[in-house]
Amino acid sequence: MRSEAQILTRSQVRIHSGSASQDEALTEAAEILGAAGAVTGEYLSAMKEREATVSTYMGNELAIPHGTNDAKSAILASALSVTRYDGGVDWSGEKVTFVIGIAGVGDEHLEILSRIAELFSDDAEVAKLKRASSEEELLELLSAVNAS
Repeated sequence: MRSEAQILTRSQVRIHSGSASQDEALTEAAEILGAAGAVTGEYLSAMKEREATVSTYMGNELAIPHGTNDAKSAILASALSVTRYDGGVDWSGEKVTFVIGIAGVGDEHLEILSRIAELFSDDAEVAKLKRASSEEELLELLSAVNAS
């Protein structure tokens, strides 16, 4: 893991009071990752391709969209995007509140995924994330993803 840089910064965390479509949520995740310098413009189509073959819905109101293995060339750096939709997202028939986009160099995404899965497996932690009143507070609660 890269200890010199954080994979999640304040500019990559957003809270929306309303809802979004799955396509809008995927687009926003890719845009955040792109703005962070982590992916090229091709990454969004790879994320959509992944969803077409297997849903990235993980349970507990969480979806973790990411590109296909063929999209590795579109990844420039490891990073996350975290978006909370308080109105929810219909994710292939499942209600999602948190959309966490992942770009991982090499196999780094596997370690990142395991940290997120651990956090979201705890209902009390998910409830805290849902109650966070600001993006700063949400980032603080998610700080474990930056551990190296």
